[in-house]
Amino acid sequence: MTSTARVALVTGAARGIGQTIAVALAQPDLRLYINDVSPPETAMDTIREAEARGARASYLQFSVADLGQVEQAVDGIIKESGRLDILVNNAGITRDQLLVRMKEEDWDQVLTVNLKGAFNCLKAVAKPMIKQRSGRIINISSVVGIMGNAGQANYAASKAGLVGLTKSAARELASRNITVNAVAPGFIDTEMMAPYAKYREQMEAQIPARRFAKPEEIADLVTFLLTPQASYLTGAVLPIDGGLSAAIGIQR
Repeated sequence: MTSTARVALVTGAARGIGQTIAVALAQPDLRLYINDVSPPETAMDTIREAEARGARASYLQFSVADLGQVEQAVDGIIKESGRLDILVNNAGITRDQLLVRMKEEDWDQVLTVNLKGAFNCLKAVAKPMIKQRSGRIINISSVVGIMGNAGQANYAASKAGLVGLTKSAARELASRNITVNAVAPGFIDTEMMAPYAKYREQMEAQIPARRFAKPEEIADLVTFLLTPQASYLTGAVLPIDGGLSAAIGIQR
């Protein structure tokens, strides 16, 4: 790893879209920190794949919902690597239920992990990024944060909150050469969609592209946002949903 290597932290990266993003970022000039709340063995595949692509990868087990744990982890990264260039706020959970049946704890837990967790991480990395006068922050929102979804009031609210957080943080940090953008995926072909397998045909019929996204397609957009070509792009919320959000209100 060269002295010009960038340092990245990807949260919720033990599996699913987070794993795909972490592996896509991996290259010989990247120091990669992979986070999840799960035990270290769950991230071994991510680490092996990242290292096979030439990156130096480490696992950090902490809860993004706990500001103390987040700050301790970020402090450790700065002490070990001297800087932090990239944050991908990907960690998230679902606790789906119709609004009138939703338990208060399910609302609180989803908002705490998905929205407060992203705030905690963004707050922790902002200080070192401001000091070094550079940084890229990407929040993984969702198409349901734009268009809503029955049975997901908590998840949709948390992802809509990420939109406001993204735009506000972008305004605050732009003068320090720090970009903050959000990616809003639609339906992605990951294990998170497994409970909805019997509804897949109906779901695909709502998408103008008539298919789910591949995790790699989301990761490709994230990696573009880290390139020099995206240096003037900040405060953006980029749907990558096969046209699903664009089709709102269209009668067929």
